[in-house]
This record gives sequence, C-alpha cells and structure tokens, in this order.
Amino acid sequence: MDQLRTRLADPRPGQRSRNGPQYEPKLPAARSSTEMAVRFDQRLTCTIAEARETTGLGRATLYKLITAGTVESTTIGRRRLVLVHSLLKLLGVEKA
Repeated sequence: MDQLRTRLADPRPGQRSRNGPQYEPKLPAARSSTEMAVRFDQRLTCTIAEARETTGLGRATLYKLITAGTVESTTIGRRRLVLVHSLLKLLGVEKA
C-alpha cells in the first residue's frame, strides 16, 4: 500500500501529476553586455512573421506584395527575409 501511495505522489519522469506538469517554464536568456537591442526601424531585415506582427498584414498579403515588387525581400538558404526599409516605405513611415 505504501508503494502505491509513493507511485501516485511521485509519478515517473515524463508523466503528469494531478497538479499539472512537473517542469519549470523556460525564461528567455538574458542579453549579454555585448548584445544590444536594435529598434525595428534600424534593422536591415525581418522575418515574414515579424513583418506580419509589425504591419498587421496577413501572410498571403505579404507574399502578394513581395511578388508584385512592392515589398522587397531576399532569400538566404531557405529563409525569406523582408527588407525593413521597404515595409517602412509601404506604410509611409520615415526612418528616425
């Protein structure tokens, strides 16, 4: 009986307890002193996801704008990066 209580109280690794998961959430790594945060308008490129979040446009709309040449992008390997200056130009925002 005591062994059964122990098993219910301490599930094996990978099993969930009755009180939820047994892992600690990972926090983002702290930036080192040499790493600097760069404002969005000072960046050269951003990902499609970052462009969507910043502009509020959908993924399909962004790809249509890229195909039309309104928004400039480049591909490095399999990763597509959007040039930030073209997004700022599209939105009519002047670079600070």
